[in-house]
Amino acid sequence: MKSSVAVSASRLGLPGWLKQCALVFCLGLTGAGVAQAQDKPRELRIGFQKYGTLTIVKALGTLDKRLGEQGIRITWTEFPAGPQLLEGLNVGAIDFGTVGEAPPIFAQAAGAALVYVANEPPSPTSEALLVPRDSPIKTVAELKGKRVALNKGSNVHYLLVKLLEQAGVAYRDVDVAYLTPSDARAAFERGSVDAWVIWDPFQAAAEKQLGARVLADGTGVVKNYQFFLAARPFQDKHADVIDIVIDEIRKGDAWAREHQAETVALLEPVLGLPRPVVELAASRLAYGITPITREVLAEQQQVADAFHALKLIPKPVQVQDAAPAALK
Repeated sequence: MKSSVAVSASRLGLPGWLKQCALVFCLGLTGAGVAQAQDKPRELRIGFQKYGTLTIVKALGTLDKRLGEQGIRITWTEFPAGPQLLEGLNVGAIDFGTVGEAPPIFAQAAGAALVYVANEPPSPTSEALLVPRDSPIKTVAELKGKRVALNKGSNVHYLLVKLLEQAGVAYRDVDVAYLTPSDARAAFERGSVDAWVIWDPFQAAAEKQLGARVLADGTGVVKNYQFFLAARPFQDKHADVIDIVIDEIRKGDAWAREHQAETVALLEPVLGLPRPVVELAASRLAYGITPITREVLAEQQQVADAFHALKLIPKPVQVQDAAPAALK
């Protein structure tokens, strides 16, 4: 079937060469339109955790609505921690997610094709080294020979590394038990571990429900960034979709900053935790998403180098390999 533009050109009695130009132009536009339609993803698969501003955006429903208007549905998948989330990204199960400082380093060491997209401001009080309320341990230095629980490759893994370094305790002199947050809490409650390094809202829950004592948090030790990362193939092909996601997170940040009580009410049923716990965790969130910078990538390189020096990752990692195109 002839295109409408080509038919109109014929009826207008245009010269042959101009008719051909009109036809080629029309077919070019039609082809471009088809290509754009074919390139638009039908689905965006997002990995999230029970922490951070992405949880707020999910609860608000604004991102689902905006992408839904473009024919893109979102599949949300919850992960217990960042390392598991990025493992999902590495095997192609998700396209986008949010994690702390350490997970991208372990993921890169495992060969994940990921890209840093953006980050929230530092939130050092949102992770901490906890001990039971009646624990005789008063300083980080006293952890030598003790058993400490954490989720391997998570943000708190780096916190423990830096806290021990600051206290003059060798990492090898601590018995580190790699446990997921739920298993670590159970071990903490029954006294199977002497300390637990954990992040919010699990941290807040332990403080409020178990009376856990903060031996040290990230203040003056680590930044504890919340990173937003995409699978490199998806970012390269659908950067416009990722831009929309970041824009909605930015709007969600602004809303949460101005509506703290409403944010707590919104998150309470989502997290399945009592209001006092959610209030404490929410009070420590940092808002203000920004694009990744060279300075932040340089800080991540320090994390990578620290893990490699301790042989916690099998090979050196070049964080720059995961930089967005604008910083290549």
